[in-house]
Amino acid sequence: MDDDGHAQVFGEHRAALFRAAYGILGSVADSEDAVQETWLRWREKELDAIERPRSYLLTAVTRTALNIVRSAERRRESYVGPWLPEPMSTGEGADPPHSVEVAEDVSLAMLVVLESLSPLERAVFVLREVFDSSYADIACALDKSEASVRQLVHRARSHVRERAPRYPVDPDAQFRVAEMFLEVARGTVAVDELLGALSPDIVLTTDAGGHASAARRPISGASKVVRFTAGILSKPDTQALEWQIAEVNGAPALVGHLGGAVDTVVWFEIDGDRVTRVDMVRNPEKLAHVRV
Repeated sequence: MDDDGHAQVFGEHRAALFRAAYGILGSVADSEDAVQETWLRWREKELDAIERPRSYLLTAVTRTALNIVRSAERRRESYVGPWLPEPMSTGEGADPPHSVEVAEDVSLAMLVVLESLSPLERAVFVLREVFDSSYADIACALDKSEASVRQLVHRARSHVRERAPRYPVDPDAQFRVAEMFLEVARGTVAVDELLGALSPDIVLTTDAGGHASAARRPISGASKVVRFTAGILSKPDTQALEWQIAEVNGAPALVGHLGGAVDTVVWFEIDGDRVTRVDMVRNPEKLAHVRV
């Protein structure tokens, strides 16, 4: 076994493997586990016997990620409140090697949409849309017929289109929204000022896993979102936080921290000039990869 040769080839594809696993799992730690397990299997293979290493490795990490999903689904049955994907820093100070690759293709907004798909739909969407894998390769990875894969891809694409914003994402508009929420969090702007920027049908989801103040169910409607925001910002544990804007999964997000320890990450989805979705993670187990 040529460890150096295996490591070199694996290293060329490691970031892509993490990106595939993260798109399926929405968890940094679980994605790293999937990549590590793929490496352990890869190093036992004869390199000369593998004609297309990238295809082989994507198949392996996809199968591993789907196995992890099955275990994670059992854990989620007892999870307190809504489940949101695990954010990670992608701007200045972010941990390599994943940040650039994740920023390109795996936004938090996309992860939220992917989470509403079945695990198989999620896998085929990531392989087809992110990596442009052939239907034959996806069928091999999932042990399905090509006809079944085409149906899965069609369903996944249709669902994603339904959930996607009608207008292209404007980075400047995203930053302006983050700035507005920052001023509200710091108390320099009244929380009622948010109303004009929120869609009437906005949905706010909080994920604290039972570790911090949060809503146990998604909150719908602009006035209800404003009331919840006012309430959570009035709590002593939240008032003690320092707030700043940081790049998370390739987009501006609001980060609340205390002494450098991240407590809260908030990100936004906009459609045109209105905020249509706000997601907030306060579970400390999901904040290890966000830096301030």
